[in-house]
Amino acid sequence: MNDRAALDLLVAHGPLTRTQLGELTGLSKPTASQLLARLAAAGLVRATGTATGRPGPNAQLYEINASIAHVAGVEVTPLQITAVIADLSGTIVGEHRLASDATGEEATRHTPALVAAAVDGALRAAGLQRDALHRTVIGTPGALDPRTGVLRYAPHLPGWQSRSLRTELDAALGTPVVIENDVNLVALAEQDRGTAQDFDDFVLIWADDGIGAAIVLGGTLLRGATGGAGEIGYMPLPGAPLARGAETFADPDAGGGFQRLASSPAVIALAAEHGISAPDAPTALARALATPGAGDAVLAEVARRLATGIASVIAVVDPELVVLGGEVPHAGGERLLDLVSDELTGLALPRPQLRLSALDDSPILIGALRTALADARETVFDTA
Repeated sequence: MNDRAALDLLVAHGPLTRTQLGELTGLSKPTASQLLARLAAAGLVRATGTATGRPGPNAQLYEINASIAHVAGVEVTPLQITAVIADLSGTIVGEHRLASDATGEEATRHTPALVAAAVDGALRAAGLQRDALHRTVIGTPGALDPRTGVLRYAPHLPGWQSRSLRTELDAALGTPVVIENDVNLVALAEQDRGTAQDFDDFVLIWADDGIGAAIVLGGTLLRGATGGAGEIGYMPLPGAPLARGAETFADPDAGGGFQRLASSPAVIALAAEHGISAPDAPTALARALATPGAGDAVLAEVARRLATGIASVIAVVDPELVVLGGEVPHAGGERLLDLVSDELTGLALPRPQLRLSALDDSPILIGALRTALADARETVFDTA
């Protein structure tokens, strides 16, 4: 227990002296010294310089031996597979992007090989071999059904529907593989280093090409019986067609429900109706923010649509916090957030805090690495 506490503290704080480690753990100096010697002999910690600027002799600093294990985080979209490699401290040491049409024949037949190619590219960038990897976590749209092992709610990734996919990925990568919903991974990243730190009950609403949610209650991610908790893009709402047979739609915007109202394609169409032409949702919202009159109308309608969906989630879950992420809230910024907050008045009886996501750079990969690192540390840090 002392070994693990010390290792966790070194991960959280970075290099520490023997005295600092003793103070943080409550251990005596001799016990802390024995502990560090034991962990160094096991290859888990190493000496790294000295602490300066303190009275008396400079004290030896100790840090996690981060190179003892590495993990991979992978993000899958219909257009590309991105892989990053991190050492045991969480420092990213390699990255590779592989263009891949997830709906094409190549991806459908060779999905495990394509994922392995992306990971191998990241390993080469890090100067590592495959045997350096301990865990791989893959973030995809949809969710893995725990009863069947089939990826559901992601019809636009046909190459990912095999019942044996996870086994095939394990074999292709040579590590245990976890396949996790991409929005769930964003929520874990928000909880780790973003807006949801210190919150045990919150919902992340992700508005991008599709719409989804991640629900955390009592500090635990809610997945549901089929892994589909949070698939609110299909949620029936006033003004949207019903999403009948939604799992068969190859285009996530071809069905119905919430995503037909507030996803990126819906925002582009709404802006066009008000005379604002744009190739993508961020540009449409940027032009709306700069266009009095028509732009105000676009922002007000986007806020109304988002608030209607959010109110339905709040009524069921009653979270302490709602975090808005994805390119639509990010592009709309604080002005859109304020409009959504105003629209929620009277729609939802509970009034949780409403905040924008604090993560700008690859939140899915951040969440994937967080999950992979937690699993790897459980194994590598086991000194029993």
